[in-house]
Amino acid sequence: MERNIKEIVSQMTLEEKAGMCSGKDFWHLKSVERLGVPEVMVSDGPHGLRKQAESADHLGINESIKAVCFPAACATACSFDRELLEEMGSALGTECQAENVSVLLGPAVNIKRSPLCGRNFEYFSEDPYLAGQMAKAHIQGVQKEGVGTSIKHFAANNQEYHRMSASSEVDERTLREIYLAAFETPIREAKPKTVMCSYNRINGVFASEDPWLLDEVLRKEWGYEGYVMSDWGAVNDRVPGLEAGLELEMPASGGDTDRQIVEAVKNGTLKEEVLDRAVERILNIIFDYTDHKKDAVFDMEKDHALAEKVEAESMVLLKNDGVLPLKKGVRAAFIGAFAKTPRYQGGGSSHINSFRITGALEAAKDMAEITYAQGYGLKEDVIDEALVAEAVEAAKAAEVAVIFAGLPDAFESEGYDRSHMKMPECQNYLIRQVCSVQPNVVVVLHNGSPVEMPWADGVSGILEAYLGGQGVGTAEARILFGEANPCGKLAETVPYKLSDNPSYLNFPGDGDIVEYKEGIFVGYRYYDKKEMPVRYPFGYGLSYTTFTYSNLKLDKTAMKDTDTLTVSVDVTNSGSREGKEIVQLYVADKTGAANRPVRELKNFVKVSLAPGETKTVQMELDKRSFAWYNVKLHDWYAASGTYEIQIGKSSRDIVLCASVELTTEVEVPMDIHKNTTMGQLLSSPKTAPVLQEALGGMMKTFGAGEGEAAAEAISPEMIKGMLESMPLRGMRSFTGMSSEELDQLIERLRAV
Repeated sequence: MERNIKEIVSQMTLEEKAGMCSGKDFWHLKSVERLGVPEVMVSDGPHGLRKQAESADHLGINESIKAVCFPAACATACSFDRELLEEMGSALGTECQAENVSVLLGPAVNIKRSPLCGRNFEYFSEDPYLAGQMAKAHIQGVQKEGVGTSIKHFAANNQEYHRMSASSEVDERTLREIYLAAFETPIREAKPKTVMCSYNRINGVFASEDPWLLDEVLRKEWGYEGYVMSDWGAVNDRVPGLEAGLELEMPASGGDTDRQIVEAVKNGTLKEEVLDRAVERILNIIFDYTDHKKDAVFDMEKDHALAEKVEAESMVLLKNDGVLPLKKGVRAAFIGAFAKTPRYQGGGSSHINSFRITGALEAAKDMAEITYAQGYGLKEDVIDEALVAEAVEAAKAAEVAVIFAGLPDAFESEGYDRSHMKMPECQNYLIRQVCSVQPNVVVVLHNGSPVEMPWADGVSGILEAYLGGQGVGTAEARILFGEANPCGKLAETVPYKLSDNPSYLNFPGDGDIVEYKEGIFVGYRYYDKKEMPVRYPFGYGLSYTTFTYSNLKLDKTAMKDTDTLTVSVDVTNSGSREGKEIVQLYVADKTGAANRPVRELKNFVKVSLAPGETKTVQMELDKRSFAWYNVKLHDWYAASGTYEIQIGKSSRDIVLCASVELTTEVEVPMDIHKNTTMGQLLSSPKTAPVLQEALGGMMKTFGAGEGEAAAEAISPEMIKGMLESMPLRGMRSFTGMSSEELDQLIERLRAV
């Protein structure tokens, strides 16, 4: 429908315009009935519809409608499957249409800086490329149904501790390469209707009133055209926030901040055109939804089946000493409270009121001769010897014991961070006791973030289910008994212990600031650079079949940074079962131009193969695939030189490599002054000849000594080392150069 948004805004009163910039209540935006502006609703969450019933309370904590809980992002990211995420997004979009929800508040793409972050279950990955690709697919799926999304939490919100006030202190390169990069691709390419700014400060400035973040980066650089809303309660100072680019405050402010906006316009401290532009952006999205409103049915049974499918595609088989898949009809002991009542979602704003929950005990009842033992309690971490004894007896009598373990609700949730990476001791004890009587033990994990596994070497199999949605039990049963082949890969590294994590000494800060001192070395970027042993690496996951790789080809061996490189590789299912493999493409910078990770994920493809089948997969790389963020250029830069294209089964299992020579015409400016080192100048083809000429006198000075003792004292290695680190002003001391002559040399160097 054609309408003139500017004309509608021009007919609004000042008070009506200010009112559009905050919610009516916890979930609704205000209407202006006389101008045909409708009231619309937004709703949580990323992995299911958390729509409150009409009796919604002002705190948003009353029970929500019955809905379908899909696997959380901690699980779905492990699918490495763009099409699957789009399919799930489409289902969520259809649910929103059926329930008259205009914007679904998600996905959440914050980086998993520490395994302790209480909200990690909602986030995709420690890797910005993977997080960005998953978010892009999710957004495209939801929005093709005519419903908006709200990518969140923008930005550098990586903990719950003092999340509403703490300042994330992050250097420019790290912010760009890690924490903003996860947002950039989905915002540029999937164009979410809204962006939700985070609570925290970034380098001292609240995200909700940061013009650099909300205007310079988001709008001017990335071309964003939707509106920015606050996280619930994230507004610090409303008028500066509006000026910075925060259009919508949520939830309602009781009219308080609306009055602040009106007063600011009246007294001239806020230009009315800033307010008009904000209202236009909000109205554009409101009317985009109403124009695409359609009849839809919330088919819970269909979406429950999809939730089961998504989880089966996302679970990661971490260990298998031949115990899996289980044979149908086997005598099995299913041990652990999670077998009966699985933990399948996290706590907080994304909590779904699921219409059905299927546990593995129910799902597998016809697949085997199953004995159930509870094993542990969930309310307290207390060893119950009676429950353990019952479990041990069940395990003794069985051919295999499957222990369903993980983190209870109290161990991780929005609102607070974990204080350790351990599972409840009552569960660790249970696993050890069962292992003492049964050689065939499989542990199935239900958790939103990595856990320490002190028992890992003593069990035969480990299946990571994460928080797998309401159909988790069916998916687990299908994987355990071989009806489905596990095909997920870890979207995060599992370290041996918490203190191995790169953020360990700087998480979560002192409450006022948290310093991101590990820089770009987050997750596998750190572990691989340190050559540190890990329990399971990023990108790792097993299958019931085997895959071999061959015939890696690059469409060119030399390229400019403006070119696109096409990479192809053959993948063969060399086993006896149909399965899916995730082909991971990493780029390793061999130029030495900057301190970079050993390798970085830059593309991936998930491919399905029948036994004996071979397929050729293709992936593309562009300049950004090779580039790092150069703070002198304030832009992405790929240095000239050699880059290695690596095909891996994980970040630690590289199976094929090829090299490409890249050249760039971009020059990094060199600020030449008296403290610029000679090493920097000698490494530049332009400045090296000028400096070498001037160094003649210094070389004579260094070589003036005679005799064996002098030769030992002044070696070529020493001279080279001194020159590398010596500033230009050293010319005055070692060549007799005057200050005036040094100034002239600096001018000559700057001129080349």
